[in-house]
Amino acid sequence: MYAIIDSGGQQIKVTSGQTIRIDRAVGEDEKQVTFDRVLLIGGQGEARVGAPTVAGASVVAEVLRKVKGPKIDIVKYRRRKGYRRKQGHRQEQVELKISAINA
Repeated sequence: MYAIIDSGGQQIKVTSGQTIRIDRAVGEDEKQVTFDRVLLIGGQGEARVGAPTVAGASVVAEVLRKVKGPKIDIVKYRRRKGYRRKQGHRQEQVELKISAINA
C-alpha cells in the first residue's frame, strides 16, 4: 500500500517502512508526526483519489533524527566591477520512518 502526502508544498509518495526527509521543524519532545493531507491512497484494489484530500485518511511517521540537507552555494558576480559574493546554506530537515498508512 502506498500514499501520496502533501508536506510543505511538496507531494511525496510514501510506503510503510520507508525513510524520508522533509523540511519541517519538529519539537524536541515530539516522537510521532501525523500527516492529515493525504492526496491519494493506492496499492490495494482501485486507488482512492481525494478532492483535494482523501476523507479520514492519515499517515503516521516516527521521528528518527534531525539532519541537514545538501549544501547550496549562492554566488553573485558582476563582471569588471570587482564584485564577488559567496554564501552557503544547508537546510535543516527531519528524517522520518513511515510506520502506518490509515485509510
